[in-house]
Amino acid sequence: MTGKYILGLDQSTQGTKLLLFDAQGKIAARVDRPHRQLVNEQGWVSHDMEEVYENVKALVRALIEQTGIDSEEIAALGISNQRETTAAWDDAGKPYAPAIVWQCGRAAQIAERLAGLSLQEALPGAEQKEGVSDYIRAVTGIPLSAFFPAAKMRWLLENDCKDIPLSGLHLGTVDSYLLYRLTGGKVFATDASNASRTQLMDLERMCWSREVCDIFGIPAGALPEIRDSNACFGETDFDGELKRPIPIRSVMGDSHSALFGQRCHGAGMMKTTYGTGSSMMLNTGERRVTSRHGLATSLAWSVDGAASYVLEGNINYTGAVISWLKDDLGLIASAGEVNGLCEAANPEDTTVVVPAFTGLSAPYWENNVRAAIVGMSRTTKKAELVRAAVESIAQQITDVYHAMKLDFGDGIAVLRADGGPTKNPYLMQFQSDMTGAKVFASQAEELSAIGVAYMAGIEAGLYDRERVFDNITYREYVREMEPEKIEEKRSAWSAAVKSVLPK
Repeated sequence: MTGKYILGLDQSTQGTKLLLFDAQGKIAARVDRPHRQLVNEQGWVSHDMEEVYENVKALVRALIEQTGIDSEEIAALGISNQRETTAAWDDAGKPYAPAIVWQCGRAAQIAERLAGLSLQEALPGAEQKEGVSDYIRAVTGIPLSAFFPAAKMRWLLENDCKDIPLSGLHLGTVDSYLLYRLTGGKVFATDASNASRTQLMDLERMCWSREVCDIFGIPAGALPEIRDSNACFGETDFDGELKRPIPIRSVMGDSHSALFGQRCHGAGMMKTTYGTGSSMMLNTGERRVTSRHGLATSLAWSVDGAASYVLEGNINYTGAVISWLKDDLGLIASAGEVNGLCEAANPEDTTVVVPAFTGLSAPYWENNVRAAIVGMSRTTKKAELVRAAVESIAQQITDVYHAMKLDFGDGIAVLRADGGPTKNPYLMQFQSDMTGAKVFASQAEELSAIGVAYMAGIEAGLYDRERVFDNITYREYVREMEPEKIEEKRSAWSAAVKSVLPK
């Protein structure tokens, strides 16, 4: 029987989504399942990877029951995943401890400890004179930070895995764990996009850097094999949920997958994924651009051995700001209330929210600052506070946008946007106003699943690469705000950020 469906699995921070795509690349069905956010009294954020894996199998079962399709008609699977979240497991696939979520800053002291070393102190015999931070960034493209898996892996080795024999240790990101479990331990691999975010991969040589692994004290033998993003990653039947195994034909980090799904395949094309946090990516093509303005250099993907690079800025709290308004402050009952409150807010109110709950990431990279609300007056009420929180999302992204223009040049005119918050017209209009770019908000919010599904479908011979992306439609926003108001908003934001940064 010829396969006529593709599965797109998106394992994200808040939960897991499984989408079924038909022979034309259109979404035929979707099922979702959340998982617990494990937050302890120290504010450490963890995920139970066993729970996540069981959710994956349950979603496959639910999708087949919901649609009634014959599972033998499924041609291939693509996997996108929350990046930087770091796990450790044994030969049987059992986690040694809950995974450390990308947002979690528990490894900050490890990054700080390394930042204070010279390269010769960290690597005896090294001839270079620079510090560890400069060396790591030169090799991996990423500023030294506890945000990335390298420091998280070191934390696991010093704590939850300190008595574990190295012979049975597997260290990796969520994609590696899922591949290991889905293939019954036959495949221990990651794709180049995820590997480029670990702070352990040599971007030039496209392999694990022995030197950087030694600096962090991470055994390279415990790391997965790096493969192309469109490689074959083995087969799975989801522990018997399907009648026959299907090939896993694409793996990418969720932001990279969204970049691919947004058709940002050439240099100068940019997208922002508005999720719990945000990843802003600018495709720089075959050219590896070293940022001088607080951005990371990573891979977009590696396809058939050819690497495409990106400049990227990561922001910890964007969509999570809406969750904060709802779940912690109780100001809204649902995200659907936000747009109306923003429109109703007093236009003269000067409240600014800086959502640095776990520090500020790109382009500031300050782990130890904390959130602030500034500029309130006696007339500031719920609507004004909600609007300030929503505007903080766009302001953070605008900071990264300007950093990208400084690093890459002025040839950036369009910002493609995806993710749940893009449904908010106020936010998207404000984003265009602040950046001055045209904002193309995807009508589909599942771009991370779409990207890997399309790549998997192309590799399976089901989709035409030139035509399948025509399924994506957009709503366009252009700048409308007066220049004086833009300057007022940007100045207030800059002053508020400055107030929380170290003096």
